[in-house]
Amino acid sequence: MTLPTAEVWNLVHAERRHLVHDLAPLRGADWNTASLCKNWTVHDVLAHLVDTAHMSRLAFVASMVRARGDFHRANEAGVHHRRRQDPLQTLADLHEASSLTRTPPAHRATRLVEAIVHGEDIRRPLGLPGEYPRAAVQAALDHQLRTPLSFDGGRERAAGLRLVDVDDGTSWGEGPEVQGASIDLLLAVSGRSLAPQLLSGLGAADLTSR
Repeated sequence: MTLPTAEVWNLVHAERRHLVHDLAPLRGADWNTASLCKNWTVHDVLAHLVDTAHMSRLAFVASMVRARGDFHRANEAGVHHRRRQDPLQTLADLHEASSLTRTPPAHRATRLVEAIVHGEDIRRPLGLPGEYPRAAVQAALDHQLRTPLSFDGGRERAAGLRLVDVDDGTSWGEGPEVQGASIDLLLAVSGRSLAPQLLSGLGAADLTSR
């Protein structure tokens, strides 16, 4: 599923604003809660979202040069750069950047992946509900299934499996079935740990173990 560019940006901008609204009441130790994103706190993921909102094509190339081609090192540097001492200031920075349409040299669907997956990286450990348009989640999942692990996708994780969205029956791939809500399938394919009851089917254990 491919969404028009204008629709992608509308969805991304809306999700940034929703996240700012949801996190505004946070105080103190909540910001140091471990996120679903390995080794990053809630505040770290927020800083990463600020960094990617500002990430133009030229800025991406420059960051990769500084990181000597290491994508993950570049991300860590971006978090360090954007993470304010006061988390509420980092949150204000995301609010200010919420309507930006900058992007690295990558498919526009990466913007949906960033907004949705990192939104859940933050919300789930804090017990905050997240609501995302199904079309946006499925477009993000389509992209992750086409993208290799080396580029933060999930193609290899889902290889040989058939993923089925239990809400509308949309499916991807062939093989033993993994059934779940599209948002949970997206997170699993993106390498996040999920509660076992969120996925079912003969292929569920295989997907979560990869």
